Amino acid sequence: MPTVRVVHADEAYDGAGFLMMQLVVPFLVVLLALLAVARERTPDSADIVMINRGEVFTLDPQRMSYMQDFRTGYALYEGLVRSNNVDMSIEPAAADLPEISNDQRTYTFHIRPDARWSNGDPVTAHDFVYSWRRLLLPDTAADYSNMFFDIEGAAEFFRWRGEQLEAYMKSPNASADAAADLFAQTERRFDETVGIRAIDDRTLRITLVRPVPYFLELLCFGPASPVHRPTVEGWPGANRLIDADRGWIAVQEPAWPQREFVKLDPVTGRFEQRHEWARPGRLVSNGAYVLTQWRYKRDVRLDQNPLYHSPQIMRNRSVLMLSIDDPNTAVLAFDAGGVDWLADVGVEYQSDMLDERRAYIEHHRAEIERLQAQGLSLDEALGSLPAPRTGERRNICALPTFGVDFFSFNCRRTLPDGRANPFADARVRRAFALATDKTAIVSTATRLEEPVVSVLIPPGSIPGYQSPDGLGFDRAQARRELEAAGWSDRDGDGLIEDTAGRPFPVVDLLYTVNTARYKWMSLELRAQWQAALGVRVEPRGADTKFYSEDLIQGKFMIARGRWYGDYGDPTTFLDISRTGNGNNDRGFSDAKYDAMMDAAADEQDRGRRLQMLSEAERYMLVEQAPLMPVCQLLQPYMYEPGRLRGLASHPRLVQYLWQLEVAEKPRSAPQ
Repeated sequence: MPTVRVVHADEAYDGAGFLMMQLVVPFLVVLLALLAVARERTPDSADIVMINRGEVFTLDPQRMSYMQDFRTGYALYEGLVRSNNVDMSIEPAAADLPEISNDQRTYTFHIRPDARWSNGDPVTAHDFVYSWRRLLLPDTAADYSNMFFDIEGAAEFFRWRGEQLEAYMKSPNASADAAADLFAQTERRFDETVGIRAIDDRTLRITLVRPVPYFLELLCFGPASPVHRPTVEGWPGANRLIDADRGWIAVQEPAWPQREFVKLDPVTGRFEQRHEWARPGRLVSNGAYVLTQWRYKRDVRLDQNPLYHSPQIMRNRSVLMLSIDDPNTAVLAFDAGGVDWLADVGVEYQSDMLDERRAYIEHHRAEIERLQAQGLSLDEALGSLPAPRTGERRNICALPTFGVDFFSFNCRRTLPDGRANPFADARVRRAFALATDKTAIVSTATRLEEPVVSVLIPPGSIPGYQSPDGLGFDRAQARRELEAAGWSDRDGDGLIEDTAGRPFPVVDLLYTVNTARYKWMSLELRAQWQAALGVRVEPRGADTKFYSEDLIQGKFMIARGRWYGDYGDPTTFLDISRTGNGNNDRGFSDAKYDAMMDAAADEQDRGRRLQMLSEAERYMLVEQAPLMPVCQLLQPYMYEPGRLRGLASHPRLVQYLWQLEVAEKPRSAPQ
């Protein structure tokens, strides 16, 4: 994610020298990388060349959790439905839009008759049943299994399988046969108790425990995509046509020893998966593209799937995704030419690059306004103007995302060392939130001028949802909140004490050191809180592993946090403050808030439900304040405006590679 560099009073900063240090070291690296690409040219140029920051982790949709994985997954696989990435409405994909029962609990999908896997097999309802069973097996270690827990019997099945595996490992009769018997029992239980049914080859019926207004949104999410069972399990001849009418359901399943990529562990009883199936020449997909090349830590190439049912929607026929870990090298590779899109600008000098964009826009403001008055978009207007001068840039932009940076307060009664925790008192939490000048943070710490927020859900990102007013910036009220909680400067030394004269504990402010962003934010918060509240604050940096462990164990007083919504409903943000939620690192537990969320879940009227959720967000942030939102996150992209077309700007930032097109291809491009 974006990282930044800022200047504080105790640190001298030579901008030109800093940029030179950042650029010189990676320069040779990028030259070598581009020369390597040039030496190994493939026969045909890709229509779109882009850079992913880092390697694709997995092409197994049930195990995806990283942005570059989802982006690639949406290209290779097609779910029942998909989001329109301009307005996030639901569109048909592998199936028609569903028939929904009057009680809003049953969804019936009809798979389109021309939906095919890239080996020629038809896409059937059985593909979705199999894929979602994988998602609901604890064996798969999927991050999003609970996404389907609103399906009838799904949560119970997940727990049952986990309990059975635990009991199996304690059994003296563990063996290959016993593991096979347990798995057969697991398959039967799934078929009998989980509300996912193949009514026939092309009809899928899903039954929910209760109405879920955003259920179709969940089905657009990457882990709900289907996989081709013979491919995943390594059946003999899986990448060739199995049955043109019914697919793999029409043939006898091979015995376990004949399945190349899966096995049952006789010791643990678990279904174990190898992932060599997700490789060029083996991967069978049902989306717009097929995988034709994957060179680890180098590149991934996708080409048009000749059996895709709707080739008319595709604006390109091939995509080459370069994998570059170092953010400086990625920027240099883009500026060297031949790259159409850098999907994540992570350099510490990105704020300087955005300043250069603002300088270009200001230089041409009158002409831009004239062109926009004629109906051109900002991108089209920028693309039609003269090349930037020295100190200007137009090939970078920062789009608001469906994510927020915040700081968490530890709400537990005691700290790990047994001391009383002052942040267990909501008045203390409100005081720290009220004493925070967020505008100063985004202007002097991050220097990206992100939209400042006082709420957790990015305003305007969910149609029909009215954001409440959160806590503003009010130092006087912050002091009053502390006094109400029993903290004030009783001896005139500038620091606050309790009624017994004990000083406020030194505030342990935890942040991650993988980027500079949170260090500078934490230093800015320290300065603000010490000046406004009369407390001492000690920022503590930790790498991601130790930071995560400290969060889980509650070893912090305040800690940096970040959250991106997974689907277009307020609950994707608000659920993280429910009692017992796995992402509730704050240890926050409030019976009233939980009841408000439960009541909203039972409300059938959409408008009323959104009002109830807005009130729940207000109560949580204004009255209880377990966390303090700071700013809406930005996603910096690099591309030439007017030349690369088809990128979506909705805060969800769902990008479909098949929508991209280049108006003019450069003379020399990576192959």
